[in-house]
Amino acid sequence: MRKKQHAITAVLSAAVLLTGTFASSALAFTDVSGEQAAPILDLKERGIVSGLEGDRFVPQGKTTYAEGIAMLVKAFHLNIDNMKFIKAPQTSDYFTNVPNDAWYADSFIKAHLNGVPLPKDVNPGAILTREAFANLLVHTVESQGEFPMVKMYIELADEQEMDPSLSGAVQRLVLYKFASIGEDRKFYPKRELTRGEAAVWLHNAIRFVESHQGQPAPAPAPAPQGEEVQVTVEKVSTDVNRVVLSRGSKPTSGYGIQITGLRFEEGGRAVINYKLTDPAPGSMNATVVTEPKAETYISSKYQPAVEQEA
Repeated sequence: MRKKQHAITAVLSAAVLLTGTFASSALAFTDVSGEQAAPILDLKERGIVSGLEGDRFVPQGKTTYAEGIAMLVKAFHLNIDNMKFIKAPQTSDYFTNVPNDAWYADSFIKAHLNGVPLPKDVNPGAILTREAFANLLVHTVESQGEFPMVKMYIELADEQEMDPSLSGAVQRLVLYKFASIGEDRKFYPKRELTRGEAAVWLHNAIRFVESHQGQPAPAPAPAPQGEEVQVTVEKVSTDVNRVVLSRGSKPTSGYGIQITGLRFEEGGRAVINYKLTDPAPGSMNATVVTEPKAETYISSKYQPAVEQEA
């Protein structure tokens, strides 16, 4: 009798192991291996990425803006649940090349209204460069809260090839350890971003944010007060105006301005909430004259007003 029990136990154990192996292989992609395998599998299990051709991920394929923005929105749960609108927002309210009925339309709306820096004329089908996605990813992560970062300057051999307005984000991407650089000390900013690279960077960013959730945030530097922000209204069409907030010329790339909310009030006022950031003490920033700007788009029926967050 005891032998029979042992036999049954062995069969059940083998079945459990086989089921576990089958489930694991069913979740995996057949064309992913090496260091990219675990991050991509984690993103698939979270529902953030999927295959392009059945069980193939195509890690060497290029990443479009549509794909990149959709991943960012899913990864960081960007939403507009607490925002109030007179009418349901559409992509045509904010972008010229994003169709209202596109599969990625909702992601672009959520990204824009959560401060992800996307130009009005962004082409969803265009391929992201490494520096462009670095900028989008870092801004999205930093909108999630205040995080510690080593205050140092990373010397990159190809920094002169970067867009000066994006070099600060690239520096922070490397300092946060979302991406690494090789022995040649090059970032290859203009190179087209592969799906595998995007997945690894995104996975590292998610783990970074999760590792700091529940921890006391570092004391933020006092928000600059009394600084005049210039507001410019430009007519885009009969129904839409572009509103630009500017801090004027600043001596380094460490200064920023971010739109944090948009509120429509009775009486025809559109209140734009914004936040100013200055370089943290001891931080290293590119010494180049910049003009920090942020923009949004509102109906021409509304008069813009601005409010600074404390």
